[in-house]
Amino acid sequence: MSFRYASADEPTLRGRQWIEEQWDAARLLQRREGVKEVVLALDEVQKIVGWSETVKRLWDEDMAAGCNLKVILLGSAPLLIQRGLTESLAGRFEILHLPHWTFSEMRSCFGWNLDTYLFHGSYPGAAPLITDPERWSRYILDALIETTIARDVLLLTRVDKPALLRRLFELACNYSGQILSYTKMLGQLQDAGNTTTLAHYLNLLAGAGMVTGLQKYSGSTVRRRGSSPKLQVLNTALMTAPLGLSMDEAQSDRAFWGRLVESAVGAHLANAQSAGTCKVFYWREGNHEVDFVVQAGRSLTAIEVKSGRARGILTGMDAFSTAFKPTRKLLVGSGGIPIGEFLAKPVLHWVGG
Repeated sequence: MSFRYASADEPTLRGRQWIEEQWDAARLLQRREGVKEVVLALDEVQKIVGWSETVKRLWDEDMAAGCNLKVILLGSAPLLIQRGLTESLAGRFEILHLPHWTFSEMRSCFGWNLDTYLFHGSYPGAAPLITDPERWSRYILDALIETTIARDVLLLTRVDKPALLRRLFELACNYSGQILSYTKMLGQLQDAGNTTTLAHYLNLLAGAGMVTGLQKYSGSTVRRRGSSPKLQVLNTALMTAPLGLSMDEAQSDRAFWGRLVESAVGAHLANAQSAGTCKVFYWREGNHEVDFVVQAGRSLTAIEVKSGRARGILTGMDAFSTAFKPTRKLLVGSGGIPIGEFLAKPVLHWVGG
C-alpha cells in the first residue's frame, strides 16, 4: 500500500486548492504505481476554511469513479474537526481519538518508571529533555501549553475573554482533583463574567486535550449537568511544569504528590472517556465522596485512590454502594491495586462489563 502525507501546519498559507492538489497527487500515485489502495493523510486540516465541503466533493467524485483512496484527516483541535465532519461528511467518516500517551507507552518507548511518569506526564516530545529540568519545563510551557491555547483555541474558536480562558486553565491545573463550583471559580478568577461562559471555556480546553471538568454522578442526566465540576488535567505535566519544582521537591510535598497521583489516575480515566471508551464522573453527598465513578456500558465502577496521604475511613464507597449498587468497587494505591499496575492497563480492563 502506498501513501502520501501533507500538513496544513506549514508556514505557507493553505486553502481549499491545496486539498485538491494533495488529493490529485494521491490519485496520480495510485495510477502510476498500479496499486489498489493509496492512503492520503492530511494533517491540521481544520486550519483550512471550508475543508469539509472540499473533502466531501472529492470523496464523492472518487466513489463515483471507483477510485479506492483511503483518507486520514488529522487535527489537533478535535472540536473543530468533529464540527466539520458532522456538518458536511455525514455517513462518510469514522472518528479515531488519539489521547495522551499512557504509562505503558512511555515506559516502553523511554524506559520510564512510575515516578518519572507521574511527575513528567506523557508528552513524548518532551521525554528527551527531562535530564535538563529547566529546558523541559520551558518546552512544556512554550511549545505545548502556549501553542495549544494560542493556536488551537484562541485563533480557531471565538473567545471573547481570552485572558479569562488562560486564567481558567491555570486554575484548573492548580486545583486538579478538586471540586469547585463555577461561582467559586469566578471568585478565584476575579472576573465579572457568567458561569455559562466559564463552562464553555472549560469545554474548549477539554476539546484541546488540556483540562476537563468531571460531572457529579447522580443517575440523572439533568442533575449531572447542573453539578459543580471536579477539575482534572489530562496530562500531569500541566501541573508540574508551571511550578518549576524538581521531582525531589514535588515528592517531599506529600499533599502535592498525593494530588499528582490522583490526577494521574483521573487523567488515565478521562483520556479513555475522550476516546469514547467510557464515561467518568465523581460522586459526593454531604461528607461522603468517591474519587471517580466510571460507566462503561451497563457496568458501573466506583474507584477510590489512596496515594499514602492521610485519608479517613473510606465511608464514601459504602454510601455510594448503598445508593447506586455499582458493579464493582476498586481501591487504587495503598492497600489496593498498585498505582503502576492500574495505569499500565487499559481502563476497560478494570471497568469493563
